[in-house]
Amino acid sequence: MSYQSLKKRSYEILEQGSSSDKWSRIVDLFIITLILLNILAVILESVEWIKVHYEFIFSFFEILSICVFTVEYVFRLWSITEKEEYTHPIKGRLKYMFSFYGLIDLVALLPAYIPLLIKADLRVVRAIRILRLFRILKLTRYNKAFKHIKNVMKAAKEELIISLMAVLTLLVVASSLMYFIEHDVQPDAFPSIPATMWWGVATLTTVGYGDVYPVTDLGKLMAGVMAILGIGIFALPAGILANGFGSSIEKNKEDGEEACEHCGKKIKK
Repeated sequence: MSYQSLKKRSYEILEQGSSSDKWSRIVDLFIITLILLNILAVILESVEWIKVHYEFIFSFFEILSICVFTVEYVFRLWSITEKEEYTHPIKGRLKYMFSFYGLIDLVALLPAYIPLLIKADLRVVRAIRILRLFRILKLTRYNKAFKHIKNVMKAAKEELIISLMAVLTLLVVASSLMYFIEHDVQPDAFPSIPATMWWGVATLTTVGYGDVYPVTDLGKLMAGVMAILGIGIFALPAGILANGFGSSIEKNKEDGEEACEHCGKKIKK
């Protein structure tokens, strides 16, 4: 097999993921299984007696995972120039490295190599090892639900940013007003505007933990208004996302259909 045909075949197996390609299905299933086992390993390692008794197995599995994910990343980076969007040997690969999936693959590897590159104490190493949980993001490449989420977030990013700005504006205004209303009465509960934002978040999300709450009449009135506004404000992103998911699923169905040349009706491809 020539260099070019090997690179093309690697791209087909790793990136295209055709359902009729046996090796593509095998590699996809292997990577998915390895990701899920990595998440399970992180969870089980948090149980002290399991970590102590099976430390060698966890260490061996982590080394194996690092090797597999590294080889996968190198082959993806090498073969990605087969895709029209990344044909340039240098610029194309750099563009892929900073793309959505490229960054996810990189984040999945970095926690393993950071302790080798820099000296850090045990607490930092433990914190870095927890970052292995980000390997679950690699499943976005294989799961249609994650792809829908990505498409919806991309299509509705302007609307989501607008709604987020509305939420942040309301949070700042509400927390500032509540601080000036309640600070003199409850200096410990409302010591500053940033500290009062905890109350603002709990109120606007209608969670209401009850650890911080107003005691003055004006403060209670303010809290009631904020709780009501919170219901409406936080419903905006939900509505935007629901509409986006509906459009994305409908588009996906239309893309999976074609018109019959005889009757004109849509049929599945």
